[in-house]
Amino acid sequence: MITNLDIRLIDLIDIMLFALMLYYLYRLIRGTMAMQIFIGIAIMYIIWKITEWAEMKLMSEVLGSFLGVGVILLLIVFQQEIRQFLLVLGSKKFTPGAILSDFKFFNKSAGHHQLDLDAVVSALKNLSIKKHGALILIKKNQNLEFLRHKGDKSDILVNEPIIESIFNKTSPLHDGAIIIDGNRIVATRVIIPTDPDIKLDRKHGLRHHAAASATKISDALALVVSEETGEISYFKNGKKVKFNDLNELKQKLSIELGVAHKD
Repeated sequence: MITNLDIRLIDLIDIMLFALMLYYLYRLIRGTMAMQIFIGIAIMYIIWKITEWAEMKLMSEVLGSFLGVGVILLLIVFQQEIRQFLLVLGSKKFTPGAILSDFKFFNKSAGHHQLDLDAVVSALKNLSIKKHGALILIKKNQNLEFLRHKGDKSDILVNEPIIESIFNKTSPLHDGAIIIDGNRIVATRVIIPTDPDIKLDRKHGLRHHAAASATKISDALALVVSEETGEISYFKNGKKVKFNDLNELKQKLSIELGVAHKD
């Protein structure tokens, strides 16, 4: 039985900050190979603590030595995730409102400004027919301020004519990407730095590499229209996602964004 349990306010703050750090780390590595590696290391750490408690000296020393150099191994294995985490820290405004807004329960605007997927997909279809190149980045949970500042900030309601006019070849805004947050276009002419480690088919150009790069360093979704072929592509987690038709694309996007899907 535990007696004389003395918990200070600073201990509660310590626990909350640690939980918050784990939450952001989980968001960055979920759905990736890094998640499996992280779970493996966590299991190994637990086993090490059990061997220490059971006074299994040989196993304890071996596991302790391995985990001792594990910090260096983690820096190597998780270098991309660490980079993403630092980008989030650099772009995040750490106010109570900004932090709480990451949790849907506290986000009062969640569900009230859902993206008009019909408008986006219809615009993609028309841009595809006209072979007007386009790159659309859709924000999910992670703050995209670190990308938004690389373009022109705006505040435009998402609708089909607006998207088509932005990516019209005669428009001064057609170069670069647009960023959509909720049902608003919050940035245009965004220049996204490309990751040299991303390998795509040779038929894919700069827009596709930018889309893969943006979705690799964030949880955003990216939609691309090829200027050469008119092909529509969908990127998530740094990879191209296959779909058979625009209705299936709309369905996949609605699931990712938690938006009601209309047939």
